[in-house]
Amino acid sequence: MSELSNPVANAAVPGVSWNRKAKFQKRLFILLATVPMFAGYIVFTLYPNLLSVYYSLLNWDGIKEPVFVGLDNFGNLLKDEFVWRALRHNLILMGTVTPAVILISLILAYLIANKGYRFSSLFKVIFFFPNILSTVAISLLWAFVYDGSFGLLNAGLRLFGVDIGNYYWLGETGTAIWAIIPPSVWGAAGFYFVIFVNAMSTIPKSLYEAAILEGASHRIRLFNITVPLIMPIIRIAVLFLMLGVFKGFENILILTNGGPSGSTEVLGLYMFNIAFGSGIHNYGYASAIGMLLFIILVAAKLTIDRFTANRDSEF
Repeated sequence: MSELSNPVANAAVPGVSWNRKAKFQKRLFILLATVPMFAGYIVFTLYPNLLSVYYSLLNWDGIKEPVFVGLDNFGNLLKDEFVWRALRHNLILMGTVTPAVILISLILAYLIANKGYRFSSLFKVIFFFPNILSTVAISLLWAFVYDGSFGLLNAGLRLFGVDIGNYYWLGETGTAIWAIIPPSVWGAAGFYFVIFVNAMSTIPKSLYEAAILEGASHRIRLFNITVPLIMPIIRIAVLFLMLGVFKGFENILILTNGGPSGSTEVLGLYMFNIAFGSGIHNYGYASAIGMLLFIILVAAKLTIDRFTANRDSEF
């Protein structure tokens, strides 16, 4: 019998004992690092989502005995004009906020990464500042900006000779949905700015130096060199931003609560009001709206995968 296969001999070999102990500690660390998070994901994310599929087949207010109605909730959903109005508002916000955030973040990141500003570190802090504020704080700040009596926007317009009186931007159906866009862009641009700055820092300076020698302008360097090289990062950013804009409603809840006259109501807010609004507690129908939202988000993800190249750039 060899020395390594003998338990008694192994006990006397320090290297074998240490190796076994190290393997055990590694497995224990992996177990402790992954199991709690995975369990939390199952309990707080996966299980509620699966349960909402079952709820979408019920007529239930959360208190009385649930009544199984099959696909009736989905049939009512297709005929609900408020669902399609909310979906239209979702598409408006997704089609405006997403490109605005990506474009602004890219330009700011390029300037900080390549212009060599003296206080670039300070600019990074300033641009990222909105992301350390809560959604409530950002929404209340912009509600003050849009206020008709003492809002900063109306006061700024008066400085340029444009007096529109006490016009309340969030209280008019013609401007309310568009007034939602600036707070959404301002609150998200800093986060993606930091991501793009870090991505651009990996691009070799020699590429820009060669472009400068060829006489390339900053616009050409940005869109012909920088953007193609960090396209995988941009693609992921677009995906997460679109999904976040589409399913988010917290800022709208605080700014307008869907008003006036439903002109800013989105799917997430409509679902929330159906489930928890005053006088309305229809968890089954709200879950059906959630299923519609889930289908739209999956379709958006597949569309992005289909029409954007998923290949890494080499340099």
